[in-house]
Amino acid sequence: MMFHGGGWWAYLRSDTEQKPPQVDRRLLFRVLGYARPYSTVVVFLLLIIVATSLIQLIPPLLYRDLIDNVLPRRDVARLNLLALGMVGIPILTGLIGVAERYFSARVGEGIIYDLRRQMYDHLQRMSLRFFTHTKSGEIVSRFNSDVVGAQNAIVGTLPSIVTNLITLVSTLVVMISIEWRLALLSVVVLPAFLLPARRVGTTLRDIRRRGLEYNADMSNIISETLSINGALLVKTFARQRQEVERFAVTSGKVRDTGVRRALVGQWFFLGLSIAGAVGTALIYWVGGHLVLSGAITVGSIVAFAAYLMRLYGPISALTNVQVEFITSMVSFERVFAYVDLPVEIADRPGAITLKDVNGHVRFEGVSFAYQGGGPQPREPGPQIVSSFVAGPPGDGKGNGDKKEKMEIVPVVPTRRWALRDISFDIRPGQLVALVGPSGAGKTTITYLLPRLYDPTEGRITLDGHDLRDVTQESLAQQIGMVTQETYLFHDTIRANLLYARPDAGQADLEAACRAAHIHDFIASLPEGYDTVVGERGYRLSGGEKQRLAIARVILKNPRLLILDEATSHLDSQNEAIIKAALVPLFQGRTSFVIAHRLSTILAADKILVLDEGHLVEEGTHGELLARGGLYAQLYETQFGQELDVAGLSAIHE
Repeated sequence: MMFHGGGWWAYLRSDTEQKPPQVDRRLLFRVLGYARPYSTVVVFLLLIIVATSLIQLIPPLLYRDLIDNVLPRRDVARLNLLALGMVGIPILTGLIGVAERYFSARVGEGIIYDLRRQMYDHLQRMSLRFFTHTKSGEIVSRFNSDVVGAQNAIVGTLPSIVTNLITLVSTLVVMISIEWRLALLSVVVLPAFLLPARRVGTTLRDIRRRGLEYNADMSNIISETLSINGALLVKTFARQRQEVERFAVTSGKVRDTGVRRALVGQWFFLGLSIAGAVGTALIYWVGGHLVLSGAITVGSIVAFAAYLMRLYGPISALTNVQVEFITSMVSFERVFAYVDLPVEIADRPGAITLKDVNGHVRFEGVSFAYQGGGPQPREPGPQIVSSFVAGPPGDGKGNGDKKEKMEIVPVVPTRRWALRDISFDIRPGQLVALVGPSGAGKTTITYLLPRLYDPTEGRITLDGHDLRDVTQESLAQQIGMVTQETYLFHDTIRANLLYARPDAGQADLEAACRAAHIHDFIASLPEGYDTVVGERGYRLSGGEKQRLAIARVILKNPRLLILDEATSHLDSQNEAIIKAALVPLFQGRTSFVIAHRLSTILAADKILVLDEGHLVEEGTHGELLARGGLYAQLYETQFGQELDVAGLSAIHE
């Protein structure tokens, strides 16, 4: 599914309407579909569960034989055998339980691994727009809280359902064979187990959903304020106290939700315990009368009491499993909400792989527009939005009186053109400077070239190929970018450089770093290329990070270069060194530079002057200066101050 200008805006809202606790069949079948690769292990696991349940039926029969036969007859040999059986059966079931746990964990963890990997792979293919409109804490929450919730359902809940169902059925069969009247009496209290489940399921589902939302909010606060940039902002604006209070409010909501969930669950278990006690008392009362009348033996009632625990235990577990399984579906719903997000920019069927690129770039009537009404977002397209609407009355404490709704909302498009009818032709090897006021569309052009976004109208070609007809991977391999905000992983300098070319050797690293004039600095560090740069590279200065980013691009050796004023963080001396290092890098490569400095513009083969999304002027420095248009105005207000005496002489020549 593709999103283009003039289409619809897709707003993703969690499908969290309050409903009775029920499991959607499509959702359930989808979850179970992840078990297909493990079908052999699942069958073996089911056999183990059946064997365990049948073996566990034996101990109560041993108790009955002990009381009714062994003790009255004083049969010592049989007593010894029963004692061995009472010890051996738990050992055997325990060993089988280890195998059962291994296989269930293997299936469950495998399914969650597949689900987590699928979600990560899908999000990697999302366009840049998704990440500009989604909080990082929300994404982390999906991988942590939501996937863990789904994991609990797979590893714990589903095996528990199967085990308890088999135990329940087999126990009932044996109880009926012993005394059908007591067996019938045992199930009289079943409604006391089942009736509360519906109401509790609704309540716990809502509590869990709200808890996941609060956890996502808390994760977002942590990721924003405890990152390097966030911590720096908080400290420089003296907002520590306010941020601590904000975190306390959100984490307090998480706490209160957890307390309420625990309390509701405990009341539920209290009701189950009372129902179980009533059932046990009825069995002993009625069974006692039957023993006194000679209808059954004492051993039978003892065995019945033991089986009663095996009956009510699975019933309680299944009742709780119903609640747990329904609430765990919330986690799957939230994970699938991300997995099902449409990929905005995808390779077309039959997309070609770029090879031997020359670097001939053409923009043909390219327009790129923001869509939607109201305040314009920074980037166009689908946004991840969570909105609340009024719901059923709650408990008077702000709980349960809101709900969320997911829907695809059609929006009448109101366009703000970031680019409008842009056309230009750049020959291979040319250095192009993009010039214009803030918001003119310079960065948008550099985002369209590597296909981080697709044009709303028109097309962009590379060596005659429409960018939408080539694979994204092969296109990215031909392009190198250096932005103003350099991003480095919290890893070694070597690892950050090898991200551009994993097969590069030490000599390649050093050659690239020498070209970027950063090798001597790296060599002076105690650990050299194995020095850890810290979170986002904050152990390095701005100029050092920028030179390291340039070295990374040099190592990649792309055919197209995109630089967003790559020397903006350097002082005059280092800037001159880097510019000299970039001269051979530009040779034979098509390069686009967002220029804010005159020295960069003077080196350009062509200057594109942008204003409010329009290409207003195009030419060389001398040609544009002679026209007396926007470029001449920018030159006077922004670039003219950079001229020294030598620069003035060069221009007048």
